[in-house]
Amino acid sequence: MLEAVNLTIQPGQRVAIVGANGAGKSSLFQLLLGQLAPEQGSASLPGGCRIAHMAQEVAASSRSARDFVLDGDYDLRRMESELADAEERGDDHRIARIHGELDIHEAWSAPRRAEALLRGLGFSDADADRPVSSFSGGWRIRLNLAQALMRPSDLLLLDEPTNHLDLDACLWLENWLRRYEGTLLFISHDRDFMDRVATHLVHFDQRRLDLYTGNYSSFETQRSERIAQQQAGYERQQARIAEIQRFIDRFKAKATKARQAQSRVKALERMEKIAPAHVDSPFSFEFPVADKVSNPLMSIRNGAAGYGDTVVLEGINLSLLPGSRIGLLGPNGAGKSTLMDALRGQSTLLRGERTTGEHVAIGYFAQHQLESLDLDASPFLHLQRLAPKASEQSIRNFLGGFDFHGDEALSAIRSFSGGEKARVALAVIAWQKPNLLLLDEPTNHLDLEMRQALTMALQNFEGAIVVVSHDRHLLRNTVDDFWLVNEGRVTEYEGDLEDYERWLADRRKDETEAPRREGGGAQTTGDKALAAGSGAGKNADDRKARKRAEAAIRQKLSPYRKQQDALEKEMDQLQSTLVTLEQSLSEPELYADQGKQKLKELLGQQATAKSRLAEVEAEWLEISETVESLEAELTP
Repeated sequence: MLEAVNLTIQPGQRVAIVGANGAGKSSLFQLLLGQLAPEQGSASLPGGCRIAHMAQEVAASSRSARDFVLDGDYDLRRMESELADAEERGDDHRIARIHGELDIHEAWSAPRRAEALLRGLGFSDADADRPVSSFSGGWRIRLNLAQALMRPSDLLLLDEPTNHLDLDACLWLENWLRRYEGTLLFISHDRDFMDRVATHLVHFDQRRLDLYTGNYSSFETQRSERIAQQQAGYERQQARIAEIQRFIDRFKAKATKARQAQSRVKALERMEKIAPAHVDSPFSFEFPVADKVSNPLMSIRNGAAGYGDTVVLEGINLSLLPGSRIGLLGPNGAGKSTLMDALRGQSTLLRGERTTGEHVAIGYFAQHQLESLDLDASPFLHLQRLAPKASEQSIRNFLGGFDFHGDEALSAIRSFSGGEKARVALAVIAWQKPNLLLLDEPTNHLDLEMRQALTMALQNFEGAIVVVSHDRHLLRNTVDDFWLVNEGRVTEYEGDLEDYERWLADRRKDETEAPRREGGGAQTTGDKALAAGSGAGKNADDRKARKRAEAAIRQKLSPYRKQQDALEKEMDQLQSTLVTLEQSLSEPELYADQGKQKLKELLGQQATAKSRLAEVEAEWLEISETVESLEAELTP
């Protein structure tokens, strides 16, 4: 997988690891964990380096979630075992020593720290006492992550930690990892997560390891520059090779030039070949336009959704029109998946009127949809069953956009990876020409290239979209409006993802802050009770007033931020245009007589672009001052 690579990671770096599936990312972790030996060379860690690693699977167990997380702290469990042994033997001296070690280890706070990790990753307080065996596979992966974070470590290895997290848990994990004091290596396909966490990035590329400084966006910029240089070098080298080859072909038969020709043959053999830059994605697909469409596609009036006798959401009133592009936001457990099921017409809609258009065609994707795939059928057969009259070539062409080619398109999917099965499920949805897409975490298991292809396909989709996702890049680039699912209601959310993140942070703060007691001095028991009650009420009122004021400011901020982003994009485009024009203006033939007309046109375009850039920059500065002023009002 890798050949003659060298890589050095410095202490304290947070390194994202990216590369195509099968490139060897997980093998690198196995190498560091001692589970894999290098065929040549060596991999070394500092002496005494403590490693924490997130396992990918966990067996069913009767241990509580809290105890399972605490098991991650090996030293704590070792000391507890030694203490139990010392107490059984009545060894007072040893008991005292172990109690001292436990105190240094802050063992008294361990259960509280474990519970904080569970809450951060979306578990309720009641979940801490539930047995591991009662959780589904995705939640057990979260338990594995919590256990890894609980373990004291100098090196933390995380393999796709956001795969089974919702947006709220992703944001919490980002903050936790940014505070982590050790060295972090993590494999991820989530661009925003990498942008927020990584200080460096390692790219697996053509059996090499390339180390970049900065986050994922920085890597994209640096790599595009490197590829451009590589491509230019490749083209220069190809021209030189052609020149040498022409000399060899022309003079190798001439005695007077034979020696020079032979030397050029050797030079050609010595020349290190520069590989052409391969940047094309293997994925290119779209969601075909539905033959017919209704307006509205769907509506729910006076709806309530839940399970059995339990109402999770009530007062649901919504409509989905052709072209609606909705992202669902809301805390874990608020009812986003419940709402998705209600939109599908499942039994979660307990009451209310759900009306669908005559021509509505729903495409639904969720992780459990992968379980409904026929494991013994091929991707080709999955599509052929839906359209028996479709030609073999049309099905093969369609599957090629999802990177299923040749024998792979005809192979049973039983042995496919999670990402490959997800691609099959998406292909099945697209093949049926839906005009309403309901997508619940569609990017889980998908690599960066496929996520980008999905984002572009959704951008071009002409139907309606409702999506739940922790992938902010996908949300930012595919939805126009957000609905907030919270406290039993579904409401339009006026802010953007940055506003939502701040809303979540305020919400967590309110949940964890204890009410402060007002006043001072000696108090009777009755006085204390009254003071505590009035203080708590006053604090709650103050917090509500503050939150209302901040919400009003954020509502003002949102359109300005959108304008700011749009202007920044336009400035980037104008600057790129000017660079292109300057390159064109450097061509010598423009300044000959026959090039005067084109020169005049280019100079005119340059003047127009410069003038527009000045206007946009002035507008951007004015809006930026407004944004800064409003943001200052949010600063406590």
